[in-house]
Amino acid sequence: MTIARKVKVRINRSKRYVFARADFADIAGYDQVGRVLKKLVDAGDLLRIGYGLYTKARKNRITGNLMPASPSGADGVILEAIEKLGIDYKFDEFSQRSIDGDSLQIPSFISNCYQ
Repeated sequence: MTIARKVKVRINRSKRYVFARADFADIAGYDQVGRVLKKLVDAGDLLRIGYGLYTKARKNRITGNLMPASPSGADGVILEAIEKLGIDYKFDEFSQRSIDGDSLQIPSFISNCYQ
C-alpha cells in the first residue's frame, strides 16, 4: 500500500475531523507526509486550517465551495483544533450558559476567552 493510500485510509476511518502532520509520522517521513497532505488539499479531500493542521472537507451543496465536513461546522473544527494543540480555553458567559442549558438564547457565534 502506498503512503498516500495509508494516509487517506487513516483519515477516512477516523472519527476525528482535525489532523496534524504528526498524526502520520508512523507512516512516513515529515516531507513525504507533507506532500501527501498537499495533494489531498489540492484534490479537495482536506482543508488546511493552520500550519500543519488539516480538517476533512466536503462540497457545500448550495455554493459548491469546500467547507469543513464536521457536523458541528467551523466552530466544531476550531474547538477540536484548540484541544488537539493543548490550548486552555473557556467560553464566555453567554455561550457557556447556552451550552449548559441555563439560557434559551443562542449566541450568534461561539466566542472563546483564552487563558
